[in-house]
Amino acid sequence: MSPHRCRAEIDHDALRHNAAAIRCAIGAGPGIIAVVKADGYGHGGPEVAKTLAPFAEQFGVATLNEARALRAAVPDKDILLMSPCLPAERGNAVREGFIPVVSSTAEGKAYAHLAKDKPARVHLCIDTGMGRIGVWQDDAIKTAQEIAAIEGVEVESVSTHLPVADSDPDFTATELEAWDRLVEQLRPIFPGAKFNALNSAGSLERAHHAADRVRPGLALYGISPLPGFQDLLKPVMTLKTHITLVRDVGPGRSISYGRDFITTKPMRIATLAMGYADGYPRQTSNQGAQVIIRGKRCPILGRITMDQFMVDVTDLPRDVAPGEEVVLFGKQGDEEITVGEVAAWAGTITWDILTRLGKRVVVEQVNT
Repeated sequence: MSPHRCRAEIDHDALRHNAAAIRCAIGAGPGIIAVVKADGYGHGGPEVAKTLAPFAEQFGVATLNEARALRAAVPDKDILLMSPCLPAERGNAVREGFIPVVSSTAEGKAYAHLAKDKPARVHLCIDTGMGRIGVWQDDAIKTAQEIAAIEGVEVESVSTHLPVADSDPDFTATELEAWDRLVEQLRPIFPGAKFNALNSAGSLERAHHAADRVRPGLALYGISPLPGFQDLLKPVMTLKTHITLVRDVGPGRSISYGRDFITTKPMRIATLAMGYADGYPRQTSNQGAQVIIRGKRCPILGRITMDQFMVDVTDLPRDVAPGEEVVLFGKQGDEEITVGEVAAWAGTITWDILTRLGKRVVVEQVNT
């Protein structure tokens, strides 16, 4: 029996399987930028990177501190900073050899001024519809020419980001056709740069647009943004907790804050050692959410509280007792609850569920 109240088991065999599945989907040519930001989507960024290193040409993170943690794990791999650095972080990014993203000529000049013995390598982002960072596509050629003329800066790579690759195939098709035309114009300006546009959904469905590299994130962790490709992948994380208390209650008893659930008959109710402070979403309250105990689904009753919540174990054997393992998502026996189900109960997305785990959840790496 695990001594940890809440734990996330990370299956590295599944990680390797998913990386191989992406390689199969895109073919032998394009490189893979493994996205391990947000501590590897909650899976443990440095540990994940070590396992993915044989499959990945580069790694992508969001922040300078994430890059530093990753560097210690995979010292021989290039690391992209996929979110803009703060002005005060730029000097360290250059000195420490990371590849920051730029969206303008002004940013390119700022990094050039920080370069010393050799040009600062940067990653140019083009905005083709995401509206978050990047130079707008209509201005891309002009800006690219300006950046190419700056001494002290080298454009290592150029990318865009697909905002609706998992939900709007028509827009995505049009966006990628325009991107391919833009790449043809940008290659002579940056002859040594590598181009990439495809996220997880794009890598699985639109490999003919792969260009030089692809940039998968969620698919590496075993979740396809496109349901039709889910069978190719294996979920990497299983989230577990334990029963702390089992009680028999009569009819007319209220369960949890707000008295949203009132028993209508005698019930046997288990209290679990997890709550929203551990990352299990409070928004699943009273939405039909379930957990798995002894290989069977058990309904969650009432509201999720900060440290605990309750489930109905009336239909399980009477010897269900404190200490027993509970699966929040993942497999137990022949039953499985997916991250997607939890996200649907919470009215959110799978990325949110994976990255919201709290500090009290112990992350255990298995099959490393």
